[in-house]
Amino acid sequence: DPLTRAARVIKRWFTEGNVPVKVGMLVLFAGVAALLKYASDQGWVAVPVEFRYAGVAAAALAGLVFGWRQRERRRVFALSLQGGAIGVLLLVAFAAFKVHPLLPAGAAFALSVVLVAGAGVLAVMQRAIALAVLGILAGFLAPIWLSTGTGSHVALFAYYAVLNAAILAIAWWRPWRVLNLMGFVFTFGIGTLWGVLQYRPDHFQTTEPFLLLFFAFYLAIPILYARRRAAGGRRIVDACLVFGTPLVAFSLQAALLEGARMPLAFCALALALVYLVLAWMLRMRERYQPLVAPYAVLAVGFATLAVPLALSAQATASVFALEGAAAVWLGLRQQRRLPQIAGLLLQLAAAGSFLIGLEAGPPAQALANPRFTGGLLIAIAGFASAWSYRRSAKSGPAAPYYLWGLVWWIGTALAEIDRFAPPAADADLILVLATLTALLAGVARRWIDAAALDVTVAAALAAAVPLAFAQADAHAQPFAGLGLLAWVLYAGCGIYTLSGLRRVDGRARGFAHAGWVAAWTVALGLGLLELAKRLGLGDGWWVTLAAAPLLAVAAATLWRPGWIGWPLATAFQAWRPALRNGLLLVLALAFVNALTWSGDAAPLPWIALLNPLDLFQAGALLVLANGLQSMPQRSRLRAQHPMLLAVAGFALISVITLRATHHWGGVDWRPSMLQTSLVQTALTVVWSMLGVIGWVVGSRRGRRTLWLAGAVLMAVVLAKLVLVDRQHLGNLLGIASFIAYGLLCTAVGYFAPAPPKTAAPRDSSGETA
Repeated sequence: DPLTRAARVIKRWFTEGNVPVKVGMLVLFAGVAALLKYASDQGWVAVPVEFRYAGVAAAALAGLVFGWRQRERRRVFALSLQGGAIGVLLLVAFAAFKVHPLLPAGAAFALSVVLVAGAGVLAVMQRAIALAVLGILAGFLAPIWLSTGTGSHVALFAYYAVLNAAILAIAWWRPWRVLNLMGFVFTFGIGTLWGVLQYRPDHFQTTEPFLLLFFAFYLAIPILYARRRAAGGRRIVDACLVFGTPLVAFSLQAALLEGARMPLAFCALALALVYLVLAWMLRMRERYQPLVAPYAVLAVGFATLAVPLALSAQATASVFALEGAAAVWLGLRQQRRLPQIAGLLLQLAAAGSFLIGLEAGPPAQALANPRFTGGLLIAIAGFASAWSYRRSAKSGPAAPYYLWGLVWWIGTALAEIDRFAPPAADADLILVLATLTALLAGVARRWIDAAALDVTVAAALAAAVPLAFAQADAHAQPFAGLGLLAWVLYAGCGIYTLSGLRRVDGRARGFAHAGWVAAWTVALGLGLLELAKRLGLGDGWWVTLAAAPLLAVAAATLWRPGWIGWPLATAFQAWRPALRNGLLLVLALAFVNALTWSGDAAPLPWIALLNPLDLFQAGALLVLANGLQSMPQRSRLRAQHPMLLAVAGFALISVITLRATHHWGGVDWRPSMLQTSLVQTALTVVWSMLGVIGWVVGSRRGRRTLWLAGAVLMAVVLAKLVLVDRQHLGNLLGIASFIAYGLLCTAVGYFAPAPPKTAAPRDSSGETA
């Protein structure tokens, strides 16, 4: 933890060595600086200023000489004294130039160079980092303490350049990291502060050279640091300077250029080139190996940064996406986490850049425009990253990356369809998109064992079901307009894709085939429905033709599974029961829906049981009966299928009766028809006949359940006569209801006067108990 290490360093400085002299020299130095400034401001000292400066300088020189002589006996004291003396001399030189112009600029500059160089030489000769720190610290703080706010920034930066040159020279001989960091913080910190408070555009020409010079200093210092550390047997990189220098320098450069995009782009490219060259030059030198990877990362980073500065948002998204995929691949190849994280962040940045650029003007041509290519490249980058993770030992992130790519692929294509396709063709083109998605996932599935691809195939094939309804809404039936081409493409790609799933285990294969079967069932049904409407056929034909594909598919699943199972072949048997159950459920719903239609057979006359709708419902009952019978023995539906079929048959016969009153009796087909005497009489007669048949057959065959069912139905009819039909006793139809019921009950009394009895046990004498 950097904070913990810093706290330990500070604690050690104040608790180890000659603490009093350290603290004393710092306090003394601050006091001398403050005294000089205050005396200068107040004019208290009557001694000529030249003598004052000379006296302070003489005292500092005396302290320096004394400290040098004490270096062997009192090392800590001597080093602290030397550092403080050099700091005072630097302060005197700076004040003599700026506060009281006693020295010309050249002389003050030369004296500063000599003093800082002397401090560096003394520190190197004595291996005294404290001396170097105290001297450099004094040098950096001097212009701050004596600043009047009216000085020249050129003088300030030139002075700091001398200090940084000293730090660079020391770095050649000693790997003193704290000295390097101190110089970096003061140089760029004070430079930033001056820029915020004092910088104007007309300062650019006098400021830019110093920024480049300071960048060069702190570009070279980490290399020297690595060189000295490698010589000492430790391979350490000064990450603060390696990464902090370009980031801070580039930020200051952006401020100097006032955000001009193209110049900043060229600056970023220049930085990328610098770090690329350094990485290339150092790659073969063992002692500098720790710097190669960071410099390569910086080269890639600044090259990446140049993209959004120079290009449009869509182009930036494209470059970021591809670069992110490459970073993920490189990180997995080198088994390093940092490039993988960088790759993720780059792809997220690509998405953000793409979305920011959506407000631009519309592109000129479908597919060949920056929006589509940008979104497509983001999708490809996601797929590539998923593939990279899938091939590695760390496959966990593959699924999120794949989903990311799939969302961008579908979203980009849908946006393109929305912008360029006519509204009537939207559903057709979306079907083409779903088909291509299934095809691409199916092709990839032949090479990559990934469950996500199976799910994609299943979802894409099943998407054709709602799209078929959307096509019918747009142009009456799915095969009109571009629909025919879309369905031909769906057929070919679907066959190819499903054939590739034969060797795949799992539910996805079954769902994919179910989607395929459902899509064709719905599409053909909607097509036949529109055909019936165009031919002017009655509504009985509408329902029958619309449901005919469903009935055929359900029947084939029961009796010709090979037809429906193609192209899965034998793999279809594993999930055939699930498809059968689903088809039976939908067929049952279609049967119930058909009960609400009048069954108009135009242009043919309506004949009970021989019209299209009645025939369809009879066929549906037959298929449902066989389907329920084919279920496992333990299935509750199979155990209850006689009752279910009886209820369905009763409902069908009742509806056929209503249809007869509509077509033959002229009663309007609507809910109010149940209030007419003709309908009530017909229902009474038919229900009574059904009850009688149940009674008679149950009695003759000894089937008590059937006899009781007939009895219950006759009881219902009786209740109906009392509650409903009595309202119609004023007309012949109401009277006929009562008469018919009475005659039928009389007939039952003759043919089946009592419910069939079960065989009673007999005692030993042969008599019944």
